[in-house]
Amino acid sequence: MRAQRPDWVLAVAAVALCGLGAVLVWSATEPRLLDAGQDPLTYLKRQLVNIAVGVAVMVALSATSHRVLRAYTPWAYLAAVLSLAAVLTPLGRTVNGAQAWLGLGPLQVQPSEPAKLALVLALATVLAERHDGERRPRWTQVGLALALSAPPAALIMLQPDMGTLLILAAVVLGALFAAGVALRWLLALSGSAVAAGAAAWFLGLLQPHQVSRLIAFAEPGADPLGAGYTAKEALVTVGSGGAFGRGLFNGDQTAGRFVPEQHTDFVFTVAGEELGFLGSALIVVLLAVVLWRGLRVAGRTGSFGCVAAAAVVCWLALQTFVNIGMALGLAPVIGVPLPFVSYGGSATVAALAAIGVLQSIHRGHPPKGH
Repeated sequence: MRAQRPDWVLAVAAVALCGLGAVLVWSATEPRLLDAGQDPLTYLKRQLVNIAVGVAVMVALSATSHRVLRAYTPWAYLAAVLSLAAVLTPLGRTVNGAQAWLGLGPLQVQPSEPAKLALVLALATVLAERHDGERRPRWTQVGLALALSAPPAALIMLQPDMGTLLILAAVVLGALFAAGVALRWLLALSGSAVAAGAAAWFLGLLQPHQVSRLIAFAEPGADPLGAGYTAKEALVTVGSGGAFGRGLFNGDQTAGRFVPEQHTDFVFTVAGEELGFLGSALIVVLLAVVLWRGLRVAGRTGSFGCVAAAAVVCWLALQTFVNIGMALGLAPVIGVPLPFVSYGGSATVAALAAIGVLQSIHRGHPPKGH
């Protein structure tokens, strides 16, 4: 079977988002670096390196047969679990209240980002197996899929990183739905997840900063100078750009550093202030194109490709909604990056690697009717 050409619309949309993100990161970090007497291009240079590495991984995975990906999936999953476990040892580093990073010399790696993709491939491999005449996965397969999801979920909960845990839940539910698991069972699993979250709240298992963020989301005016400060300033910053924005490097809110973590979790506020509604809408449209092309891949492929592509789309879709929702006051501040746009090596490379997997699936399956 002859391989299809790459999906250039998908690739161009993802790389364009990375380019826009690099410029926004530069604008967000330049004032701080200038005040500190450092190279104002520091974060831009680092992010360009991150993008270059991510594009190389994307191209390599795109050229790899999905059958080869399946063969190496057990090793990728094992590496992901071991790296997540290593985070909880003295090798781990704590950032913003979560011990979610591994220190590797001058580098810091967040294992939970590649773990998302490893779990996607593991779930697709398990749920794609079919005997003759079977339209749905067997319960042994569903049980194994849930069992495979438990170790990374538990290790991420121990960090604790509730944002990534939420994304993993979306990956699991998306994979099960695409595999054909009955809706009533998906609703039961969703209900169990909600019950577990409620139990964690009432049993005091959440960290104090997580509790305060959830309370600030439920009551935005309760603590405007404390837990609710970031959400309030983020909304003000997004709205200050109007339709056309103040122009790159001309944002007063951004230059004044009123919003914490503006180059990572709140990079969308930079777009809102400096590029305005139109620039922000362009980012949303490009993200929508990525999700559309991912769904297109899922709808045209066999069981493994369908499950993997659907899980990737759920991952990127929920992460997009939560990140932009944090900036607009529509979601609690739980610290997830905007795919392809936020600063960060682990997140950027993982997102571009996911595009590579979509390309691999797309190129390995002919269109319907061929």
